[in-house]
Amino acid sequence: MSTDDTVLSMEDVSVEFEMEGNLINPFSKTDTVQAVDSISLDIPSNDVVALVGESGCGKTTLGKTAVALQQPTAGSVKYRGQDIWEARNSRNPSIPYEEIRQSLQIIHQDPGSSLNPNRRVRAILSVPLKRTHPDLSAEDRESRVLGMLETVGMTPAHDYAGRYPHQLSGGEQQRVALIRALLMNPDLILADEAISALDVSLRVDMMDLMLDLQDQFDTSFLFISHDLSNARYLAEHSGGRIGVMYLGEIVEIGPAEEVVSNPKHPYTKVLKWATPSIDFTSEVGEMPVRDIDIPDPVDPPSGCRFHTRCMEAREVCREQSPDPVTSDGRQQSAACFREYGDDHPYWESQPLE
Repeated sequence: MSTDDTVLSMEDVSVEFEMEGNLINPFSKTDTVQAVDSISLDIPSNDVVALVGESGCGKTTLGKTAVALQQPTAGSVKYRGQDIWEARNSRNPSIPYEEIRQSLQIIHQDPGSSLNPNRRVRAILSVPLKRTHPDLSAEDRESRVLGMLETVGMTPAHDYAGRYPHQLSGGEQQRVALIRALLMNPDLILADEAISALDVSLRVDMMDLMLDLQDQFDTSFLFISHDLSNARYLAEHSGGRIGVMYLGEIVEIGPAEEVVSNPKHPYTKVLKWATPSIDFTSEVGEMPVRDIDIPDPVDPPSGCRFHTRCMEAREVCREQSPDPVTSDGRQQSAACFREYGDDHPYWESQPLE
């Protein structure tokens, strides 16, 4: 439920895409992909939510829906209580659509493609300042740009301000993209695989920088990654949460340490097994999954969508879809019948062959 401290609230959000024909048979029937299926998620002020999951699970689509770059097929997305898409189509919303868009920013996976190659860093970073602080003089904008470059460790600032994007390393480009987003004074930044293109040695530095700037600017992050160790680092050091996505659904969410040290959903256990750096002291056994292949999102499995790969699946999992449940007074919830208690039909159901 949304509160005054909630920056963004998504309620029963679904996103569908139509896939029309193909090169072999352009007149074949149109298929529908349910990229996001009835997800509800609140993001408070100065919070971090790290979404993790395999490629194609819908985490990027959910992220873009959160920052108003993708309109949901169903459900609502609200910024501080104002429905974003109603604001776009209304003449007198409580919060203007332009203000909402300014407050929701994105950092792309490939910063080089998001920075104008024909403009110097100084000009790239002056654009958001002209929007958020139109009364600033050229000298004041220059001072603010140089100050931000120094804040993120790009010194001498005058030198970096005069460079073009292609004259920067990948990490430096990502820093410029982060500065540009922060200069819009956002309440929420979507970091879409923002560190995956960086060298391993630079990823921790970039995440530490994001955490430092979060404290300075009081900004929330929706961090998307396919790497559970990166999600754990950012969420754990910020007191945030990890959300695990599978075939368009959030199957588990909770504080980073609880999700990683005591995963409740079988899919989360698979991700942990596949990330040796998470628990390198334990013996590595067999992969806890029945099938490596991900089901077709055009025709997802009935019931629990993970049952075709789950080692713990029973007949009821094929027939019914579990809702997220919180157990043992924890802040951690998981959509798995094994968390429903001893009296649930799951325990009397036959294991799948």
